Amino acid sequence: MRIVVHGQQAFGKAVLEALLKRGDEVVAVYVAPEKEGAKADPLKEAALAAGLKVMQPASYKTPEVLAEFKALKPDLQVMAFVTLFVPEEFLNAPTHGSIQYHPSLLPLYRGASAINWQIIKGEKEAGLSIFWPDNGLDTGDILTTRKTPIGPNDTLGTVYFDRLFPMGVEAMLEGVDLVKAGKAPRIKQDEALATYEGKCGPGNAKIDWGKPWEQIDRLIRGCNPAPGAWTTLNGATVKIFDAKPLPARDPKGIAGKLGEIVAVEADGITVVCADGRFKVTRVQPADGKKIEAGEWAKSANVAVGAKFA
Repeated sequence: MRIVVHGQQAFGKAVLEALLKRGDEVVAVYVAPEKEGAKADPLKEAALAAGLKVMQPASYKTPEVLAEFKALKPDLQVMAFVTLFVPEEFLNAPTHGSIQYHPSLLPLYRGASAINWQIIKGEKEAGLSIFWPDNGLDTGDILTTRKTPIGPNDTLGTVYFDRLFPMGVEAMLEGVDLVKAGKAPRIKQDEALATYEGKCGPGNAKIDWGKPWEQIDRLIRGCNPAPGAWTTLNGATVKIFDAKPLPARDPKGIAGKLGEIVAVEADGITVVCADGRFKVTRVQPADGKKIEAGEWAKSANVAVGAKFA
């Protein structure tokens, strides 16, 4: 079966390498164009190293790009982390169409930041879907799914890199096998259950120290490593990546103002929230790299009584 791999970054590379390792016939690789001055995409580098044809169209809406794709005579397009819009005519060009990875249990959490929001909103379970894309946003029929629990210490990084990434590669391979065997399901998504969340960016990631500790904790973990939950100190942005919640037995008896730093120690700083405190252990100031919070506090002369806003 003639396969075109379409994607980018580490996940796209992993899917390509897994297909090649087991002997699948990959006839070309489509990769998102790099921004000016950026390093070559890992998927592109892997494809070139394997001697494969690499295509990087800026758009998939032109007749020329479609004709070039059809000339490859693809049987299946495997889409691993695709961010550009791909029209239905392009998706349906291969003999068996296209299958795509999405890191949620569709129809839940459609959109570009599915894993972030699953953590931020307090879900106890995450997952991934391999589906048949169409002109909608993550709306196509489901081929297969995988589930994984979200633990109290999980971050975007642990859920994705430790679990949904390797599980996704395996599910992609299974999807290819099911297509080859003519047994690939097409299960309609239940629109009554569908949810959509927009991109999780800095505008969503500001910490409100007046919120309950559970909400702040989920925000910090759901934004780690990107976009990074943030607060300000004396007008300067500080991103917080690791922080241990310290719930209060009696919220009414908490000493200190919201956002106030009430302890500065070698292993971190302690900050007041609505119903407890947080021991912050890793931060990133606006003008620097990620650093242990205690070290940052010392270098920035952060003292007890300072207040995050």
